[in-house]
Amino acid sequence: MKNGFWAKNPSLSIKEFRYFLSIRFGLIFSLNMQSTIIFYWIYHITNDKLALGLVGLAEVIPAICCSFFAGHLVDLSEKRRMVLFCIASYIVIGCSLFALTTPFAFGRLGVSSTQYLIYAFVFLGGITRAFMGPSVFSLFGLVMPREHFPNATSWSSMAWQTGAMLGPLAAGLAIAINSITTGMFAVILIQIILLIPILSIKRKPILKKEKEPVLQSLTQGIRFVLKTPALLGAQLLDMFSVLFGGAVALLPVYQKEILHVDEVGFGLLRSAPGVGALVTLVLLAFIPLKTYPGRKLFLAVTGFALCIIGFGLSTNFLLSFFMLLFSGMFDAVSVVIRSTILQLVTPDHMRGRVASVNTIFVSSSNELGDFESGVMAHWLGTVRAVVVGGCLTLGVVAVTFFGAPKLRNFNYDDEGGKKE
Repeated sequence: MKNGFWAKNPSLSIKEFRYFLSIRFGLIFSLNMQSTIIFYWIYHITNDKLALGLVGLAEVIPAICCSFFAGHLVDLSEKRRMVLFCIASYIVIGCSLFALTTPFAFGRLGVSSTQYLIYAFVFLGGITRAFMGPSVFSLFGLVMPREHFPNATSWSSMAWQTGAMLGPLAAGLAIAINSITTGMFAVILIQIILLIPILSIKRKPILKKEKEPVLQSLTQGIRFVLKTPALLGAQLLDMFSVLFGGAVALLPVYQKEILHVDEVGFGLLRSAPGVGALVTLVLLAFIPLKTYPGRKLFLAVTGFALCIIGFGLSTNFLLSFFMLLFSGMFDAVSVVIRSTILQLVTPDHMRGRVASVNTIFVSSSNELGDFESGVMAHWLGTVRAVVVGGCLTLGVVAVTFFGAPKLRNFNYDDEGGKKE
């Protein structure tokens, strides 16, 4: 049994990849824990749905604006050092947010100043994220042989989703058992521990050593994505589906006004997509997605949209939990397919710049999706905003299915052997 497992998962035999997985898990766990606390914190001091949307906007603006320059810099830099720099930046931001949660700081600053300072530190986190995405993506390609990319991507996604599942749950428990301050302190400790695995990875060679005009370098990532139809189609499908179909930002409203559950219930709802994703990714480790990945991507996003509509209409906690859980299962399938396409078609010397373009798509979908959810809920009401978003996602699937035949017919075997 052991031989069969290791034979199916050769990526796990590489020590530096195991360090990479621990970094990926720890970062996502701590950042999702931090994000969950921030959304809960903001809504309970302001009682304003629009304030929730502004959290997403505060992060997406720097993430998008800095992404092109970040990709250029990452390609010219040593990747381990860049990841180490980003972790150190997150530690500083975490310490600042922790200080804001203390009764002393809140008593001195009041609601308004505290709110704006939270946005400011979220903004700095967005800048860090612009560099972290390309750095982690590039480091992945340097610790993992190309032939193991599909298997390694599944495990990388599993580490991500495990952190995404457990982080919000830990945040809910921390808030319920003790306080927001305790949760923020735990975030700092986890990020400090991450210094151990990143320092255990050896320094990596810089593949792009020649310097070229900055503007020319910045545009190469965009041109590459635009000239790769399967990659462009996958990115656009992801961006618009999550932009319209994201409901996570509105969970504090559902917890307080619709489902009427406590902080633990909030943590369970926030972690439900991660639970579903983790279950799916464990299955994918034993049953890989080898055939018709393009078609399966469209089926997965369709299932995701239907689950979001079901969640929006639900007034029952268990039904809401399972709708979010199934949405995570479908999303996990699409994440693995999109990530594998991105890894397979990207040349090693352009990983930073292409990943920076990917960061723009991801930021546009996730954080702008949070902003869109907050604004739509403010205008239409919470339930209408979620249901309309799910319906728009179905429309995006239909348009992309007929408009991107290269993605619909994509096959790993056609791309996996390419050496750029």
